[in-house]
Amino acid sequence: MVMMSQPQTPRAQRPLVRVLALGLALVPGLPVLAADPLARLPGSPAAAGLPRLQSQVSCPALQQRVQSSLGSEARVWSVSVADGSGRLLADVNGLQPRVPASNQKLLSTAFALDRLGPDYRLTTRLWRLSDGTLRLTGEGDPDLAMPQLQRFAKLALGSGGADGTPPSLVRLQLAEEPPQAWWPQGWHPGDRAYAYGAPITRLALTSNAIDMAVSNPTSRLRTLLNRELVRQGGKAVELSVVSPQTPIARDAVLIHEEPSAPMHNLLSLANTESHNFTAEVLLRQASGSWDLAVSRQAEMQWLAEQGLPLQGVRVADGSGLDRANRLTSRFLASLLLTMGQHPYAGYYLASMAVAGQRGTLRNLYKGTSLEGRFRGKTGTLTGVRSISGVLSTSDGPRYVSLISNGAGAPNTTIGAVLRQVQNVSLCQPPA
Repeated sequence: MVMMSQPQTPRAQRPLVRVLALGLALVPGLPVLAADPLARLPGSPAAAGLPRLQSQVSCPALQQRVQSSLGSEARVWSVSVADGSGRLLADVNGLQPRVPASNQKLLSTAFALDRLGPDYRLTTRLWRLSDGTLRLTGEGDPDLAMPQLQRFAKLALGSGGADGTPPSLVRLQLAEEPPQAWWPQGWHPGDRAYAYGAPITRLALTSNAIDMAVSNPTSRLRTLLNRELVRQGGKAVELSVVSPQTPIARDAVLIHEEPSAPMHNLLSLANTESHNFTAEVLLRQASGSWDLAVSRQAEMQWLAEQGLPLQGVRVADGSGLDRANRLTSRFLASLLLTMGQHPYAGYYLASMAVAGQRGTLRNLYKGTSLEGRFRGKTGTLTGVRSISGVLSTSDGPRYVSLISNGAGAPNTTIGAVLRQVQNVSLCQPPA
């Protein structure tokens, strides 16, 4: 059985996003978020002037140290290191496609940030149609919970007349994806019972997980919503499920909407805490389609537009739980380099875990030279360990990607490689 891709936030700590600290600590040599980001964001530089990842290794000394750190396990590793000018400082099996686990989230979050912006919010809406029927629509807010449901129930009951008397019959439609679309097909059936493998739906209470995954989220939502409507005075309730593609007429009235936390918080949930549900939703919203095949194609097209090396790259889902995903370390280093020059670079970097301090890296490399200086995304499946991110050095940022498919002690090896990358004297030109 595939292991949990990353530890998940306990459901007792809900709401997920609003309690998640962004941790925008300053890191020497890395981009800094302005106090008023929208007012101070730089314009997009001309594409022709952006550094691209070179294809030839330019630092033989670091290349030798990296190979030495990998030792006899070099064949199961892919490692790529680049600097801010695009120089490929070291590369071992950099074009070998490997299962990336949750490093896949780096693609989904970059795509969503670029397409939707840092202030985008997922929205759940209650509509009144011309015949008096109500409809609840959603975009997969991972924070949707009972308080919001109670407000929707109250408003549904109050929409029937000006005197505040609950209508004799509440007809409410839930716009939701069909069950066959709730999980990416490549997710192992055993994973779908756990919170990290919860179904991906538009109207997802507590991300469709409690201690374990909710196997039928639509049924749960109908039960809870019906109970709440009755509790608040509803005499008769008629709940039905309709396709999200069912059009809403122009004369429909928007009664109420509940926005999620802003995009930059959602990015942090996906990358810092490796929340699978959020990453999957971001992929779908960024593409403008909840058809996963369409979403994957849109993301691949966007990646191609960035000029990234796509040889061997395959997108199967948004979170990395699907073992059909394939990435190369050279691709990931190039993606990080590209996002490092993006107008929203600060948000992207701030969404990552911090070595020894925050997120899925909080317990790694404490008390070492890496603590607080490496921000990245981890990935873990059975037999897979990956870490890609940005290392702050005295000579500027280093964009690093390491993927192992079968290493014996990957965390130790990753630490050894990162410490070699910190030694910037290895790559200094001769005086």
